[in-house]
Amino acid sequence: MRILLDEKALTVPEGASLFSVRDRFKPGADIVVLNGAIVKDDRTLSPGDSVCLIRRGETPSRSELEALLVARHTPGVHAVAKRAAVGIAGLGGLGSTVAVALVRTGIGKLVLADFDVVEPSNLNRQQYTVEQIGLYKTDALREVLGKINPYVEIETHCVRLDDRNVPEVFGRVDVMVEAFDAVAAKAMLVRSFRKACPGVPLVTASGLAGYGPSNRIRTRRVLPNLYLVGDEESEARPGVGLMAPRVGIAASHQANAVLRLLLGEPVGDDEPLKPA
Repeated sequence: MRILLDEKALTVPEGASLFSVRDRFKPGADIVVLNGAIVKDDRTLSPGDSVCLIRRGETPSRSELEALLVARHTPGVHAVAKRAAVGIAGLGGLGSTVAVALVRTGIGKLVLADFDVVEPSNLNRQQYTVEQIGLYKTDALREVLGKINPYVEIETHCVRLDDRNVPEVFGRVDVMVEAFDAVAAKAMLVRSFRKACPGVPLVTASGLAGYGPSNRIRTRRVLPNLYLVGDEESEARPGVGLMAPRVGIAASHQANAVLRLLLGEPVGDDEPLKPA
């Protein structure tokens, strides 16, 4: 009988049990995943079952980590994600959180750009630590992402982006994420990227300040290959700051939009498409 063990084909006797496979191939495995779900009781395996064995505290190899990701992902996602390159402009609350989410999906390559350093005020919503204060965000985020998935290719550009260098930095990505705070920077990125790469989807964000209702943050298609996340009105101002929960909600919207675009799924189609 053929099953998959850590995504590799394996022949086991008819009627073999889950725990007999564990005890033979990875004794002492703390976590047993069967067909994408963690199970704690033994059971008889069926042809085509997928088994993944995990031992806590053990650093997996590239192939083992990929097998572990596949074991918990929705079927078909990882094969697409690992072939993709995604660009992120701005590595603050949005960009750093999008990057973490995409690395956890096993995205093949991230192209990251930011010129700034980690400041104490960033820690209220960005994926950095106290020990990283003063580091360039490109270096700090590379360090964070490497601790999550050391096998994702990370390309960093510690530069201030402008109309000239946006095509140079992001000209070969499959999906682009705009994650700036400043309105002028957002407009520049949208203008220059859409001019240089008109066929590549761009996911932007606007309206995520404060602690307003979560459900007002939505993903909307505003133009062909241009998607906007946010409530489109909540801006940071005196008395209304940027908070980790709502920024994180918007960033997760962006990351999920990226994933859906890579998979060829519709994004924001509940909204009418405006003329170009």
